[in-house]
Amino acid sequence: MSTTMDAHLRELYEAMILEHNRHPRHYLENPPGADHHAHGFNPLCNDEIIVHLKVRDGVIEAAGFEGAGCAVSVASASMMMEAIQGRRVEEVLELFRRVHGMLVEDAPAEGVGKLRVLAGVKEYPMRVKCATLAWHTLLAALENRQETVTTEDPIPYCPQPHDKVAS
Repeated sequence: MSTTMDAHLRELYEAMILEHNRHPRHYLENPPGADHHAHGFNPLCNDEIIVHLKVRDGVIEAAGFEGAGCAVSVASASMMMEAIQGRRVEEVLELFRRVHGMLVEDAPAEGVGKLRVLAGVKEYPMRVKCATLAWHTLLAALENRQETVTTEDPIPYCPQPHDKVAS
């Protein structure tokens, strides 16, 4: 990748993070009829998020989030909310795998659409957990897990999605 492209991608990453942090989508929303909820916490940054989902017939009809955190955490949650609205749960689980792979496993940023911009967080390794917190909390909500998702357990509790998710 050329230096010019690197600079362009960095500018896009920074602009998207700032925009979604200043104007988060689906923020402070707990959609009427939401039936899937989960709580996530990153003690390193004090990021905290609660994800609310309304799932009907295997489709995420509505989603929202509450909480507070750093710009990366809020922006990631906001972008995630936009990406999952109206999608089938199976599609969202695949999107989780791709985004997680892109951010944590250095997999190519393929099949993630606009979320590709989050790959810029890898330039700031301490912020990767900030970017993934919302995604792991989403997974916990889909699985109806009651325990708080955290980034700092002795072995972080960030399992891969199960084949069967409650709907």
